Amino acid sequence: MVVATAGAGIAAQRGATPVGVWVFLVVLGGWVITLCLHEFAHAVVALAAGDTSVRARGYLTLNPARYTDVTYSVVIPIILLAVGGIPLPGGAVLVEPGRLRRHWYASLVSAAGPATNLIAGFVLAILGAPLLSYLGAALSFLALLQFVAAVLNLLPVPGFDGFGILEPYFSPRFKERIRPLRPWLPLVVFAILWSVPGASSWIFTAGYRLLDLAGGSRSLAQVGAGLFRFWS
Repeated sequence: MVVATAGAGIAAQRGATPVGVWVFLVVLGGWVITLCLHEFAHAVVALAAGDTSVRARGYLTLNPARYTDVTYSVVIPIILLAVGGIPLPGGAVLVEPGRLRRHWYASLVSAAGPATNLIAGFVLAILGAPLLSYLGAALSFLALLQFVAAVLNLLPVPGFDGFGILEPYFSPRFKERIRPLRPWLPLVVFAILWSVPGASSWIFTAGYRLLDLAGGSRSLAQVGAGLFRFWS
Protein backbone atom coordinates (compact mmCIF):
# COMPACT_ATOMS: atom_id res chain seq x y z
CA MET A 1 0.00 0.00 0.00
CA VAL A 2 2.81 2.41 0.89
CA VAL A 3 4.71 1.62 -2.31
CA ALA A 4 1.59 1.98 -4.48
CA THR A 5 0.71 5.30 -2.81
CA ALA A 6 4.25 6.59 -3.28
CA GLY A 7 4.19 5.57 -6.94
CA ALA A 8 0.90 7.40 -7.46
CA GLY A 9 2.42 10.42 -5.72
CA ILE A 10 5.35 10.47 -8.15
CA ALA A 11 2.96 10.28 -11.09
CA ALA A 12 0.82 13.09 -9.65
CA GLN A 13 3.87 15.27 -9.08
CA ARG A 14 4.92 14.77 -12.70
CA GLY A 15 1.41 15.55 -13.94
CA ALA A 16 1.03 12.20 -15.67
CA THR A 17 -2.35 11.60 -17.24
CA PRO A 18 -4.98 10.82 -16.19
CA VAL A 19 -4.01 13.03 -13.27
CA GLY A 20 -7.33 12.57 -11.45
CA VAL A 21 -6.65 8.86 -11.09
CA TRP A 22 -3.26 9.48 -9.50
CA VAL A 23 -4.71 12.03 -7.07
CA PHE A 24 -7.47 9.55 -6.20
CA LEU A 25 -4.92 6.82 -5.51
CA VAL A 26 -2.71 9.10 -3.39
CA VAL A 27 -5.65 10.22 -1.26
CA LEU A 28 -7.18 6.76 -0.97
CA GLY A 29 -3.87 5.07 -0.21
CA GLY A 30 -2.94 7.76 2.27
CA TRP A 31 -6.32 7.42 3.93
CA VAL A 32 -5.86 3.66 4.42
CA ILE A 33 -2.38 4.22 5.86
CA THR A 34 -3.67 6.79 8.35
CA LEU A 35 -6.56 4.50 9.30
CA CYS A 36 -3.94 1.92 10.24
CA LEU A 37 -1.98 4.51 12.21
CA HIS A 38 -5.20 5.56 13.99
CA GLU A 39 -5.95 2.03 15.14
CA PHE A 40 -2.30 1.31 15.95
CA ALA A 41 -2.26 4.37 18.23
CA HIS A 42 -5.25 3.02 20.17
CA ALA A 43 -3.44 -0.30 20.64
CA VAL A 44 -0.10 1.19 21.68
CA VAL A 45 -1.64 3.47 24.30
CA ALA A 46 -3.82 0.61 25.59
CA LEU A 47 -0.72 -1.56 25.99
CA ALA A 48 1.15 1.20 27.78
CA ALA A 49 -1.87 1.64 30.08
CA GLY A 50 -1.85 -2.03 31.06
CA ASP A 51 -4.10 -3.86 28.61
CA THR A 52 -1.80 -6.62 27.33
CA SER A 53 -4.71 -8.26 25.48
CA VAL A 54 -4.08 -5.98 22.50
CA ARG A 55 -0.79 -7.80 21.93
CA ALA A 56 -2.45 -11.21 22.10
CA ARG A 57 -5.10 -10.09 19.61
CA GLY A 58 -2.45 -8.96 17.15
CA TYR A 59 -3.30 -5.24 17.18
CA LEU A 60 0.31 -4.08 17.47
CA THR A 61 0.72 -4.04 13.71
CA LEU A 62 0.01 -1.74 10.80
CA ASN A 63 -1.53 -4.61 8.85
CA PRO A 64 -5.27 -3.87 8.48
CA ALA A 65 -5.98 -7.56 7.92
CA ARG A 66 -5.31 -8.15 11.63
CA TYR A 67 -8.08 -5.85 12.81
CA THR A 68 -11.24 -7.11 14.49
CA ASP A 69 -13.53 -5.98 11.69
CA VAL A 70 -11.75 -5.10 8.47
CA THR A 71 -15.06 -4.42 6.70
CA TYR A 72 -16.23 -1.81 9.21
CA SER A 73 -12.79 -0.36 9.89
CA VAL A 74 -11.32 -0.16 6.39
CA VAL A 75 -13.62 -1.25 3.55
CA ILE A 76 -16.74 0.77 4.46
CA PRO A 77 -14.79 3.98 5.25
CA ILE A 78 -13.00 3.66 1.89
CA ILE A 79 -16.28 3.26 0.00
CA LEU A 80 -17.94 6.16 1.83
CA LEU A 81 -14.93 8.39 1.27
CA ALA A 82 -14.86 7.58 -2.44
CA VAL A 83 -18.61 8.00 -2.94
CA GLY A 84 -19.51 10.81 -0.56
CA GLY A 85 -16.26 12.44 0.48
CA ILE A 86 -17.02 11.95 4.19
CA PRO A 87 -14.05 10.51 6.11
CA LEU A 88 -15.93 8.11 8.37
CA PRO A 89 -13.74 6.87 11.23
CA GLY A 90 -13.39 3.13 11.60
CA GLY A 91 -13.46 1.08 14.77
CA ALA A 92 -11.29 -1.97 15.17
CA VAL A 93 -9.29 -2.22 18.38
CA LEU A 94 -11.07 -4.06 21.18
CA VAL A 95 -9.80 -2.84 24.54
CA GLU A 96 -10.55 -4.42 27.92
CA PRO A 97 -11.00 -1.47 30.32
CA GLY A 98 -10.72 -3.76 33.34
CA ARG A 99 -7.09 -4.40 32.50
CA LEU A 100 -6.14 -0.72 32.50
CA ARG A 101 -4.20 0.42 35.56
CA ARG A 102 -6.43 3.48 36.04
CA HIS A 103 -10.03 3.84 34.90
CA TRP A 104 -9.31 7.21 33.30
CA TYR A 105 -6.62 5.64 31.10
CA ALA A 106 -9.52 4.60 28.88
CA SER A 107 -9.88 8.28 27.98
CA LEU A 108 -6.26 8.36 26.79
CA VAL A 109 -6.77 5.21 24.73
CA SER A 110 -9.79 6.74 22.99
CA ALA A 111 -8.07 10.09 22.46
CA ALA A 112 -5.06 8.46 20.79
CA GLY A 113 -6.92 7.89 17.51
CA PRO A 114 -8.15 11.45 16.87
CA ALA A 115 -4.79 12.79 18.07
CA THR A 116 -3.13 10.69 15.37
CA ASN A 117 -5.43 12.17 12.73
CA LEU A 118 -4.61 15.69 13.93
CA ILE A 119 -0.87 15.04 13.82
CA ALA A 120 -1.15 13.48 10.36
CA GLY A 121 -3.22 16.46 9.21
CA PHE A 122 -0.60 18.95 10.35
CA VAL A 123 2.24 16.99 8.72
CA LEU A 124 0.37 16.60 5.43
CA ALA A 125 -0.67 20.27 5.40
CA ILE A 126 2.93 21.37 5.89
CA LEU A 127 4.16 19.02 3.17
CA GLY A 128 1.42 19.88 0.69
CA ALA A 129 1.26 23.67 0.93
CA PRO A 130 4.61 24.46 -0.78
CA LEU A 131 3.94 22.01 -3.63
CA LEU A 132 2.07 23.92 -6.31
CA SER A 133 1.36 20.70 -8.13
CA TYR A 134 -1.18 17.89 -8.32
CA LEU A 135 0.70 16.09 -5.54
CA GLY A 136 0.37 19.19 -3.37
CA ALA A 137 -3.36 19.23 -4.07
CA ALA A 138 -3.65 15.56 -3.12
CA LEU A 139 -1.71 16.00 0.13
CA SER A 140 -3.66 19.14 1.04
CA PHE A 141 -7.00 17.40 0.49
CA LEU A 142 -5.78 14.40 2.50
CA ALA A 143 -4.77 16.80 5.30
CA LEU A 144 -8.27 18.29 5.25
CA LEU A 145 -9.77 14.80 5.51
CA GLN A 146 -7.60 14.08 8.56
CA PHE A 147 -8.91 17.17 10.31
CA VAL A 148 -12.52 16.40 9.38
CA ALA A 149 -12.10 12.81 10.61
CA ALA A 150 -10.69 14.06 13.93
CA VAL A 151 -13.61 16.45 14.43
CA LEU A 152 -16.15 13.80 13.49
CA ASN A 153 -14.53 11.19 15.68
CA LEU A 154 -14.61 13.51 18.70
CA LEU A 155 -18.43 13.61 18.70
CA PRO A 156 -19.69 12.47 22.13
CA VAL A 157 -21.76 9.72 20.54
CA PRO A 158 -21.39 6.00 21.34
CA GLY A 159 -19.26 4.37 18.69
CA PHE A 160 -17.03 7.44 18.33
CA ASP A 161 -13.85 8.15 20.24
CA GLY A 162 -15.36 11.29 21.73
CA PHE A 163 -17.78 9.14 23.71
CA GLY A 164 -14.92 6.83 24.69
CA ILE A 165 -13.07 9.79 26.18
CA LEU A 166 -16.06 10.61 28.39
CA GLU A 167 -17.25 7.08 29.12
CA PRO A 168 -15.07 6.37 32.19
CA TYR A 169 -16.92 9.14 34.04
CA PHE A 170 -20.45 7.89 33.30
CA SER A 171 -22.34 5.79 35.81
CA PRO A 172 -22.73 2.05 35.17
CA ARG A 173 -26.50 2.55 35.12
CA PHE A 174 -26.28 5.11 32.31
CA LYS A 175 -23.90 2.92 30.28
CA GLU A 176 -26.25 -0.04 30.66
CA ARG A 177 -29.20 2.01 29.44
CA ILE A 178 -27.50 3.09 26.24
CA ARG A 179 -25.86 -0.30 25.57
CA PRO A 180 -28.62 -1.50 23.18
CA LEU A 181 -28.30 1.73 21.18
CA ARG A 182 -24.54 1.65 20.74
CA PRO A 183 -24.45 -0.28 17.43
CA TRP A 184 -27.04 2.02 15.85
CA LEU A 185 -26.12 5.53 16.90
CA PRO A 186 -23.08 5.86 14.57
CA LEU A 187 -25.33 4.81 11.68
CA VAL A 188 -27.84 7.48 12.68
CA VAL A 189 -25.10 10.12 12.71
CA PHE A 190 -23.88 9.06 9.30
CA ALA A 191 -27.42 8.98 7.89
CA ILE A 192 -27.92 12.56 9.06
CA LEU A 193 -24.61 13.71 7.58
CA TRP A 194 -25.39 11.94 4.32
CA SER A 195 -29.04 12.84 3.81
CA VAL A 196 -29.73 16.15 5.55
CA PRO A 197 -28.66 19.12 3.39
CA GLY A 198 -25.91 21.12 5.08
CA ALA A 199 -25.57 18.68 7.98
CA SER A 200 -21.94 17.91 7.16
CA SER A 201 -20.93 21.49 6.39
CA TRP A 202 -19.98 22.30 9.98
CA ILE A 203 -17.39 19.52 10.21
CA PHE A 204 -15.79 20.62 6.96
CA THR A 205 -15.83 24.22 8.20
CA ALA A 206 -13.97 23.08 11.31
CA GLY A 207 -11.63 21.02 9.12
CA TYR A 208 -10.77 24.03 6.96
CA ARG A 209 -10.08 26.12 10.06
CA LEU A 210 -7.67 23.48 11.34
CA LEU A 211 -6.07 23.37 7.89
CA ASP A 212 -5.55 27.14 8.11
CA LEU A 213 -4.07 26.73 11.60
CA ALA A 214 -1.63 24.15 10.26
CA GLY A 215 -0.49 26.51 7.53
CA GLY A 216 -2.13 24.46 4.79
CA SER A 217 -3.62 25.69 1.54
CA ARG A 218 -7.40 25.84 1.16
CA SER A 219 -7.16 26.36 -2.57
CA LEU A 220 -4.95 23.30 -3.04
CA ALA A 221 -7.28 21.23 -0.87
CA GLN A 222 -10.25 22.30 -2.98
CA VAL A 223 -8.40 21.42 -6.18
CA GLY A 224 -7.53 18.07 -4.67
CA ALA A 225 -11.15 17.45 -3.70
CA GLY A 226 -12.24 18.09 -7.27
CA LEU A 227 -9.58 15.86 -8.77
CA PHE A 228 -10.27 13.12 -6.24
CA ARG A 229 -13.71 12.60 -7.77
CA PHE A 230 -12.27 12.36 -11.25
CA TRP A 231 -15.29 10.46 -12.57
CA SER A 232 -17.79 13.26 -11.87
